[in-house]
Amino acid sequence: MGRELTAATPLVRIEELSHSFGRLRVLSKLSLQIDEGELVGVIGPNGAGKSTLLSLISGSLVPTIGSVSLAGEDITRRPAHWRARHGVALSHQVPRPFGGMSVLENVLVSASLAGGRRGRAAADAAMTALERTHLAGRANESAGALRLLDLKRLEVARALAADPRLLLLDEIAGGLTEAELPEIIDLVREVHAAGTTIVWIEHVVHALTAVATRLVCLTYGELIADGTPDEVLANPAVRSVYLGLDPEVETPPDDDAREGLHA
Repeated sequence: MGRELTAATPLVRIEELSHSFGRLRVLSKLSLQIDEGELVGVIGPNGAGKSTLLSLISGSLVPTIGSVSLAGEDITRRPAHWRARHGVALSHQVPRPFGGMSVLENVLVSASLAGGRRGRAAADAAMTALERTHLAGRANESAGALRLLDLKRLEVARALAADPRLLLLDEIAGGLTEAELPEIIDLVREVHAAGTTIVWIEHVVHALTAVATRLVCLTYGELIADGTPDEVLANPAVRSVYLGLDPEVETPPDDDAREGLHA
């Protein structure tokens, strides 16, 4: 992109962002910034605008009003494929593999189209992504035969094949069993530790609090809380609107309560 971040430049800056589907406004004048190296969890009830936010960052939607900047450059009108080539990757909530292709071929498509690589460079990027997501041993298997946990890993591998600076995760833990959750949490932790900035939408709140350095909460398309996980989960507005708890009770939810939080 030809720009370097300074200490004062966030990786992502969202300003007064609004988006509507017809008469339905799903985001309203949302402002938010994400610094390089953060792992930001996004919570909120269904219909809060969380997935729409990721779509506006990734470029699959264009905001009604407002702006999105990446490393100081306004990308509001840049298409999704341009953003993918410049470091923004999205892992979808529902895995969408090419079922008739192998695991490796699926990731090769991303390395080539989203990552802009060809030949050996694309193959190396694909294998590296499979190694990082612990799928290298299944590279030649059919993607359509994978169980849900490995399909989730494949979604992440496809995103990583483009070597993103910013990884957007949309409910990667959704549908997994409690026994499987530690594996996906560890994967997210590993990707973040390797230097990738992550924004993760999730209804399984205890998965987020295991790794997130920061939480933000949306409701009705508006930002109502932003801070450390403990600060946000103790916030009266979050407790009332999202957690369904009495805002007058000051004690934040304990670990057992957090583990039961699913929207």
